[in-house]
Amino acid sequence: MNEMTQLERLRSEIPRPDLADLRAQEERLLAAIADPAPVRRLERAGTRPRTVRRLRLSFAAGLAAAAVAAGVMVVAVDSEPGAPPTPHMMPVKAEMVLTRAAENATMFPELHPKPGQFLVFESQTMNTVGGSSTFLARSKRKVWLPVEGDSTGGFIESEELAPSAYPGWPLPPEAWENLGHHGPEKLGDFDDRVEYLRTDFAYLSRLPTEPAKMYQHLYTGLTHGAEADAEAWDRVGAMLAEAYLPAAQRAALFRAAAAIPGVTTVGKAVDAAGRTGIAAARVNPWLGVRDEYIFDRATYRYLGVRSVVVDADQAKAPVGSVLTSSALLKVSVADQAPVVNGH
Repeated sequence: MNEMTQLERLRSEIPRPDLADLRAQEERLLAAIADPAPVRRLERAGTRPRTVRRLRLSFAAGLAAAAVAAGVMVVAVDSEPGAPPTPHMMPVKAEMVLTRAAENATMFPELHPKPGQFLVFESQTMNTVGGSSTFLARSKRKVWLPVEGDSTGGFIESEELAPSAYPGWPLPPEAWENLGHHGPEKLGDFDDRVEYLRTDFAYLSRLPTEPAKMYQHLYTGLTHGAEADAEAWDRVGAMLAEAYLPAAQRAALFRAAAAIPGVTTVGKAVDAAGRTGIAAARVNPWLGVRDEYIFDRATYRYLGVRSVVVDADQAKAPVGSVLTSSALLKVSVADQAPVVNGH
């Protein structure tokens, strides 16, 4: 008896469930999807996740059917080598700003960097400096990142601008100490990001162009729950700030990000260079801020990012205060890195 005949006999022995049973199973599965109780801790970069309860194969098969009925797409994320994947649902519902940005992704001139070259990012930034002295540091920066390789192969040149006071705090004298021009110099001495968090062009250009698979990539190594969603949203920012994706991957990223739970639209947002746009945003309840990715209102080209206080107790600053912001001003390609200390 050949294998196909055996398979057909096995199929014939499996009773077909009636419609009532299927509907009952669907209701149970949808209730399980909607239940936020089994929130699991996310895996931090470079660490192994704790053992979690896994879905049985029969349940996973039913989950896929129920998900289709619920209007969601199912993707799977590997959370541990050799372990069954953790299923993630990419909702059909999508935030408007990121959807428009995806639709317009091919409208802009495309860069085609080659191995051995550098992508050059020019930006203006404002970041919170903590510790014994808290203030907002402002700068203009130019960063060279290799087309392939981590940030240890990069270089930076900056102009430190006049600082601003952290909302509700006095401006400390030491905030003025590092003003002026710095560099060019080496960007970093180490980069311990795991493989799936790489943001160099060579890696990003190999990412999926299908939104559901890009959604899967954003959740690589994560389990379920609010922390996983917050981390996925942060990963979107890491792929936008000083990173460059081809148009196809960029469009897939925007569509995937638009489906992350909790993403909303902010009608007016201003980047670090003073440009006003519209933003896709998500609240981080642990920090008490709303992280916003800002786009041009007419073209939906990415402008920058900022974090705005929504919980004064958590952020230790008045509601509405801007604690970090950046503006991506220009991206270009260079054949070589800048000269550092005569070398």
